[in-house]
Amino acid sequence: MTTQVIFRIDKKIKAQAQKKAKGSGLTFSDILQMATYAYVKDDFEPVLMRKEERFNDKTAREIHSALSDIAKNKNLSRSFFSVKEATKYLSK
Repeated sequence: MTTQVIFRIDKKIKAQAQKKAKGSGLTFSDILQMATYAYVKDDFEPVLMRKEERFNDKTAREIHSALSDIAKNKNLSRSFFSVKEATKYLSK
């Protein structure tokens, strides 16, 4: 036996969710049912639903490039023991 659940949600969010669900071959109702079942089974943590922070494209490219250089031991300066020593080295 099933029951109906009614709740309020912003129209724009509902439309976006319906469109995204449709793109996955599901209905918005399917998504809500799956989320409810997962929540009951402790497979769904509401806290985890916060959007993960991500770097923008430019920053991600720079970080990827820097990590690649580090792996290749490329474009690296030597270690310094003081700010004065580093400043002197960089002033050359």
